[in-house]
Amino acid sequence: MNIGKIMQQARKMQENMQKMQEELAAKEIVGESGGGMVRVTMGGDRSVRRVEIDPSLWQENDKDLIEDLMAAATNAALQQIETMSKDKQKDMMGGLPLPPGFSL
Repeated sequence: MNIGKIMQQARKMQENMQKMQEELAAKEIVGESGGGMVRVTMGGDRSVRRVEIDPSLWQENDKDLIEDLMAAATNAALQQIETMSKDKQKDMMGGLPLPPGFSL
């Protein structure tokens, strides 16, 4: 493989990465906790877009519980985004000879 072809592939990969990041940013991912009592909607760019808390949780008057459920819902959404991002990267880089553990 010559250097010109490698550079061409690198440029194409950069373009694909940019497109992938734009596609991810446009997606909405929902993380839930407490059996759906707390829902956090995030963009694929990891921005929080919406938070929904079931009104019954306020009646519990348990600040710690609400905080824990918020953290769990946010982490669930982030985990989904991470998985989606890794899957898209894997698809995009299929067949490209990169060393093990190499990440873009």
